[in-house]
Amino acid sequence: MKIKRWIAAILAGCLFLSAAACSKAEENQSDVEYIKNKGTLVVGITDFAPMDYKDENGEWIGFDADMARKVGESLGVEVQFTVIEWGNKLMELENKSIDCAWNGMTITEEILEGASSTKPYAKNAQVVVTKKENAEKYSTIESLKDVLIAVEDGSAGQKAAKAEGLNTNDVLDQAAALMEVSAGTSGACVVDLLMAGAMIGEGTSYPDLVITIRMEEEDYGVGCRKDSDLAEFINQQFVKLYQDGTMMELAEKYGIESNIVEQK
Repeated sequence: MKIKRWIAAILAGCLFLSAAACSKAEENQSDVEYIKNKGTLVVGITDFAPMDYKDENGEWIGFDADMARKVGESLGVEVQFTVIEWGNKLMELENKSIDCAWNGMTITEEILEGASSTKPYAKNAQVVVTKKENAEKYSTIESLKDVLIAVEDGSAGQKAAKAEGLNTNDVLDQAAALMEVSAGTSGACVVDLLMAGAMIGEGTSYPDLVITIRMEEEDYGVGCRKDSDLAEFINQQFVKLYQDGTMMELAEKYGIESNIVEQK
């Protein structure tokens, strides 16, 4: 019986040392190696047309989604999209729930301090959206001081609204912010110009909504873990995809060609 216990103890010790060695090896490998070894690139997103949204078959499409798949091909891995609370993106990156945040992410000081970002690949702006009937009434920041403004929690829109001292209704994503305005539960919302261009106006889901104010200009990048080599890998792919025409072809497909930044 003692021999059996002794053998069991040795086996348990070996398993512990093996697990510790694997953990140490994982810590020492680069992010690109880590992703290649596990065979997946996990991309954190929200529902944000025209960057990431579902088609009629429930598949994620959009400019960012399609570009992420191109990078996945270069890595030789499968791309998995996972919806996150955008305000938690840095935490999701750090605990490796996702490998990158790729969803029209504004490059901010917070991102540069807590993560690694690619170079800008697109230009954008934050805009105020409201109902047509309120367009004239809500045409200045001052006129919005007593209005409930829907914003995506953790977004550049939320930051811009709070910087102006506006009263915000913090919701899950920008699609929900538009729904709040359409339903009349918020008087206006602050969303990305790219999303507004795709989602509001004649021939869209929200024909009664309009842009009244253009706020902050901003750059889009892809967020990766702090000091990750994945950011530079994506930068290299951006240059290749821009030079071979793929990036502009996808931009034209989703109507954002005028927003694309030249990749050198």
